[in-house]
Amino acid sequence: MEAEDMSHVQAEVRGTAGLVTLDRPKALNALSLEMIRDLTAALLAWRDDPRIERVGVRGMGKEGPFGAFCAGGDIRFFHQAVLAGDPRLEDFFTEEYTLNHLIHGYPKPYVVFMDGIVMGGGMGISAHGSDASLRIATERTKMAMPETNIGLFPDVGGGWFLARCPGRIGEYLALTGQLITGGDAAAVRLADGVLPSAELARAWDSLADRESFEALREQVQLAARPASDLAARRAGIDRFFGLGTVGEIVRALEADASDWARETAAVLRKRSPLMLHVTLEHLRRARHMTLAADLRMERDMVRHCFHLRPGAAGETFEGIRALAVDKDHAPRWNPARIEDVTPEMVQAFFASPWPGHAHPLRDLG
Repeated sequence: MEAEDMSHVQAEVRGTAGLVTLDRPKALNALSLEMIRDLTAALLAWRDDPRIERVGVRGMGKEGPFGAFCAGGDIRFFHQAVLAGDPRLEDFFTEEYTLNHLIHGYPKPYVVFMDGIVMGGGMGISAHGSDASLRIATERTKMAMPETNIGLFPDVGGGWFLARCPGRIGEYLALTGQLITGGDAAAVRLADGVLPSAELARAWDSLADRESFEALREQVQLAARPASDLAARRAGIDRFFGLGTVGEIVRALEADASDWARETAAVLRKRSPLMLHVTLEHLRRARHMTLAADLRMERDMVRHCFHLRPGAAGETFEGIRALAVDKDHAPRWNPARIEDVTPEMVQAFFASPWPGHAHPLRDLG
């Protein structure tokens, strides 16, 4: 464990910009509760500071700035917190989702450099900027919402932003956890453009000055976008992932003769059957919600992920164990088959544990 008093968020003011570097490269900048608090504090301080006109966020790679953005939340902490009964687990999700909403409504341009790994919680601090913001991907971007692989669902507002991808691409990304490129991200509205990674240092420096920043924005918007395999598969994705249930999706994929369909079905068969069903219901609901409403729903859902079946009996605990703790990559999902999940099991995740006036995120929106 790293020392808790060590800051992994470096904040500085340069010219008219507030600049944040996530500085936990050994963990691919995975977010701890302390990092969430430090990033929130910086954004709140700069929000009302007339000297600050824009905010930039990047990750520190193992060889220097850039190269990795954020691999998500600190799932090892989740595992330890469940075993220890650590109340900070509750704080983590409440404060993380509050941060996601703060970014969504931030009144100043929020510029995020999505170089390298951008997963889970890293999407939560990069996907939610306002129309004035700028999300920059590169040829090294590796983006995913892989939560169903650890018995979780795409949270941090994932239901909201994935549901707003073209067609049924959001359902495909949410259920499979498929890794996509910077070109894919730009094609499906998860990035605003793609710059060569060699230009990131200059782009970062340009944030300090308004005129240079506007030139950067124009460059990103006009830059040629790499080809997107994801966009090219849109018709097939829509055909399968627009079906009504997870069972229908998998049966249709398994009945198809193409290699892509069979491979996709095989991926889904490895994910948590229960959380596949929960995730599909989540996206279908979130498509018609505001972000604030979706985050409140996600806060209910994540509470159930850790408490509906207490302790080690939960899907999320088991998924993290298999992937990151024991690393046997052999999760014992319960139920074990997609066909064995009942509607009652799914609906339990959408019943709020709190009355509205006492909800942890009642003040959002």
